Amino acid sequence: MFQLEPGQRIHFIGIGGAGLSAIARILLERGYAVSGSDLRGGSLNAALARDGARVYVGHDGRYVEGADIVLATSAAQPDHVEIAAAKALDIPVFKRKDFMPAILHRSDTIAIAGAHGKTTTTSMVIHILQTAGKDPSFIVGGTMANTGRNAGLGTGPSFVIEADEYDNMFHGLNPNLAVVTNVEHDHPDFFTTREQMRAAFDAFVASLADDGALVACADDETARDIAEGRRAIGGKVISYGIENPAADWRATDLSFSDDVVKASVLQRGRRRAVLQLKIPGAHNVLNALAALAVADERGVSPDQGAAALNSFQSTGRRFEIRGEREGVLVVDDYAHHPTEIRVNIEAARLRYPERQIWAVWQPHTYSRIQTFWSDFVSAFDGADQVMVTPIYAAREAPLEGVTGAALAKAISSRRPATYSPTFDDVAETLSRAPRAPAVVLIFSAGDANLIADKFLAAGT
Repeated sequence: MFQLEPGQRIHFIGIGGAGLSAIARILLERGYAVSGSDLRGGSLNAALARDGARVYVGHDGRYVEGADIVLATSAAQPDHVEIAAAKALDIPVFKRKDFMPAILHRSDTIAIAGAHGKTTTTSMVIHILQTAGKDPSFIVGGTMANTGRNAGLGTGPSFVIEADEYDNMFHGLNPNLAVVTNVEHDHPDFFTTREQMRAAFDAFVASLADDGALVACADDETARDIAEGRRAIGGKVISYGIENPAADWRATDLSFSDDVVKASVLQRGRRRAVLQLKIPGAHNVLNALAALAVADERGVSPDQGAAALNSFQSTGRRFEIRGEREGVLVVDDYAHHPTEIRVNIEAARLRYPERQIWAVWQPHTYSRIQTFWSDFVSAFDGADQVMVTPIYAAREAPLEGVTGAALAKAISSRRPATYSPTFDDVAETLSRAPRAPAVVLIFSAGDANLIADKFLAAGT
């Protein structure tokens, strides 16, 4: 493992991304010189520039000159102009997996992994520890509503980090305490099979410190199986769940009313707390159980943890209520996998049973859509109306026959669905079509959150 040295300048290729912007924030707060480039601007770039980073819009080999280390986004190809320039100048180039050990050196690393729920669970852990005065350092894959930040340097020994499986980033974390919320095939451009993704999670858990603990969801078959493997070699395992009666931590007596989800929290059969969440869905009760188990391992009692979660607010773009216009409520969510879409529609049904549910979906990456086509088509069965936009390509080239229009046609065999070629078209339709009261769920891991701005602004 290499070590960072005082006075070094670290340059980021793709500094505006959720992962790299958070690392840049930590390094800035540790006193390092930070520069970076990105294809576009944005709030994360602006915040880093305001606090002292040198941020460029666009990419140019000249930007790496004078840097001691270059950290590149997973989306950057080996022939990227700035990677090529760095190599020509003998500047070492890292990806996150190989860079993170230097960031986390000597920290009590708490890493939260999972195909779904890791951003919210990470944010919950951070919020509990902060409320309890533990002041952890943290990196999370979204902007926390409670802090307005996606990263921060704390004075406590713990470093809470969202463990991203893409590009095997989480193999560089070597945690002292780890969470696995669930395991389901995703990122088919990197994990071509479900077995490859499972193997990546196995390796993540194997990287736990010998005396570390694994917190795993007993309601998820694969997470449960991984936990059994850890237990078989004598490792400490803490399980949580709603459905599985054998779980160490359980939530019972769930109720949904007055925009609050309530549940009793049991620890090994003993009632320890009452949970009241202002974010909807049974899946968020599971996330809260994982956070309470982690906090308990770090000296925060269940009743303290539950009390802290009473004031927890959703992380940016995780069932984030953006506003309401003429009886039409707009919710922005980062969901980009069929399971995530399905559970968020179910959560909206529970929270707003009297409202129409409109789903606006910006499909994300061609490989994901092609791999999970049939699952996506059925994921919207709980919605009253579906609107599909063009696919957000991200790092990929188009695939023949994989289009937003084709998806809308396939969904329309099950639910009313239309294709909308532009965001303006979506916003205009939302201005006249939904029958109030209604909820519009915007599902996007790209830029379709702009639809909320357009729709809400038109009503002012």
